[in-house]
Amino acid sequence: MTTIHNTQVQSNNRGTFARRNLWSGILFGLGFVAFLDETLFHQLLHWHKFYDKSTVAVGLISDGLFHAFSWFATVGGLFLVADLRRRDALWHKMWWGGKLLGAGAFQLYDGIIQHKVMRIHQIRYNVDILPYDLVWNISAAVMIMAGIGLIASAKRDKREGKGAFSNA
Repeated sequence: MTTIHNTQVQSNNRGTFARRNLWSGILFGLGFVAFLDETLFHQLLHWHKFYDKSTVAVGLISDGLFHAFSWFATVGGLFLVADLRRRDALWHKMWWGGKLLGAGAFQLYDGIIQHKVMRIHQIRYNVDILPYDLVWNISAAVMIMAGIGLIASAKRDKREGKGAFSNA
């Protein structure tokens, strides 16, 4: 009877569930950054609401819906992590790449589409907005690039057959 080593099983599981690792990270990253945005800028600092072009009541309702969305994405990503762990298929490097990609994609979408194109809110009002926009969008681009780099590295590890994808 042939015994398969745990690292071989883990390596096979990671390869089989690579997309699930990626999407779990994307969902978690997107939801987590949306949650941080909601908590820090909307609730604690009161810099803006999700929808600032109406009454305070409408702004609060929009914040509630945004908060629910962020938690659904975060919890959905964590359910996928639990499933991957159960299957011994959690691939940390791919997951972190997805997390950074999702976080950066949300932040860049927020900074460009919601702030500039749709103009439903700004990061902050009654200040010079340019430094805020630059920090917001550049940090989003850095997260996206780091995420893509980790995903590419994880795929390279898989192609090169590094043991259990270098346990990353």
